[in-house]
Amino acid sequence: MLENVKTILVIDWPSRTFPKPWRSPVPCCSPRRTGPEDYSAFEVQDGKVAVRHVGRMPEHADLVYSHRPLAEMPEIIATALSLHAKAVWIQSGLSAAGIRDGKGCWIPEAELALARQLAVSAGLEFIAEPYIGDAARDFAVTKAGADRPIG
Repeated sequence: MLENVKTILVIDWPSRTFPKPWRSPVPCCSPRRTGPEDYSAFEVQDGKVAVRHVGRMPEHADLVYSHRPLAEMPEIIATALSLHAKAVWIQSGLSAAGIRDGKGCWIPEAELALARQLAVSAGLEFIAEPYIGDAARDFAVTKAGADRPIG
């Protein structure tokens, strides 16, 4: 999925910093849930993540990632469609035991099925696992080649 992604809109993130795997060529734009103008772009510059306040949602995103409650799925899908995204990637932040986990992807089966059905019926690809930070790391390693260090 990440191979063709040029821009990701990140709607909330489970921690205050992006993981090291984001030091890849995929720019992100992330809102803080405090207001409609509170958007920042996260871009790689000289191997480090640079944060730049942009004050608005991007005009386009290939992927919308969300770490928000599934009750917000209709709004997330509407945002993805308005940005002409191809996919939504959600993360619950819960472990299989139902315990808070920043990398957790567990979602009760009925809720997962409903979220998937909403996204797919809107014409979007739906991803709920693995943890996107792990997928970004694996993608960066694959892209760079196994012989070269990342970041």
